[in-house]
Amino acid sequence: MVQKRWIRGAVLSGVLVLPILTAGCGLFSQETSKSIDPPQVEVKEGVDGAETGQAVLPGGDTQMTVYLEDRNGYLAPISLQTTLGTNEVAAQKALEMMVENGAYASQLPEDFRAVIPQGTQIKSYKYDKEQKLATVEFSEPFASYNPQDERTIVEAITWTLTAMTGIEGVEIWYEGAKLPEMPQDGFPLDDKLTRAVGINIEAAEGVNYAQSTPVTLYFSAQTLSDEQYYVPVTRLVARSSSPTQAALEQLISGPLNKKELTSVILPDVQVKNIVQDGDVVTVDLEDEGYLGGEKLPTEMLQALVLSVTENSDATSVQIKVNGESNVVDLNNNSYSEPVGRPHHVNAIKS
Repeated sequence: MVQKRWIRGAVLSGVLVLPILTAGCGLFSQETSKSIDPPQVEVKEGVDGAETGQAVLPGGDTQMTVYLEDRNGYLAPISLQTTLGTNEVAAQKALEMMVENGAYASQLPEDFRAVIPQGTQIKSYKYDKEQKLATVEFSEPFASYNPQDERTIVEAITWTLTAMTGIEGVEIWYEGAKLPEMPQDGFPLDDKLTRAVGINIEAAEGVNYAQSTPVTLYFSAQTLSDEQYYVPVTRLVARSSSPTQAALEQLISGPLNKKELTSVILPDVQVKNIVQDGDVVTVDLEDEGYLGGEKLPTEMLQALVLSVTENSDATSVQIKVNGESNVVDLNNNSYSEPVGRPHHVNAIKS
């Protein structure tokens, strides 16, 4: 229980980095750059001032991110397109879509499963704008799950709700009362849940839990139909004064589970410098194999922006390679100026 409480309370200030899926320059591994379409990353802002951060698409549909479990037992963010009724709230509907074998089961992509126990209903959902807190009450079937699934359920609910604009914390209620802990294995719920709980927790070899820093990394995985998607992993590493740099170094070192997850940044890439000035973080990568003027994969650049803004108070990122900021992606988008974060990844076909 002590370990769970520590992980829950840790401040996740590490970098989230999405892997690169194109070969050609030294930054990228040729090993994984087969004829596989990269995971889709959609650059959309949330609804300004709305209590939830869903993106409204042309035609009135809504795109939202929910966290589902893949066939390897990892949670992954999945972008789903749906329609909100007049009185429907996006956050509540997202949770309803996460109920196993629920009303929206047919909308979920193959190889992924919803983790909220079957038969669970969302009895109420409230949002406190001032506290940036979402409170959700579940019905009786919510307690009917295998104890080994408990942390996965907590992580999925927390990361789904906090993916929405304005939500930073989550409270779980059950049958009319706030839960002090989860019903089966006692995961503590006395404090509000934030992304500090981590996701897909793992520990680097030899790390001392009491003297560690959590960093969240993104690696890639494949469905049975060879569709690629990203998996976030929170890794406990030796305590660092710069979690952002530690995260990038861990990303370069690659996944611990090399059977199911893939890193595509080569190990000879180095993090030359990371500096934050106000709302802008500058990341300078160094790679002897990179030739100035080469176009870089869009996925890499979007991922760096997403990663840094996810785990810092920065709103934009300046990317440099070998000290040069005249970075252009394969779609001819310029990154010579600071860039804001992308939203919505893993738009996997259902």
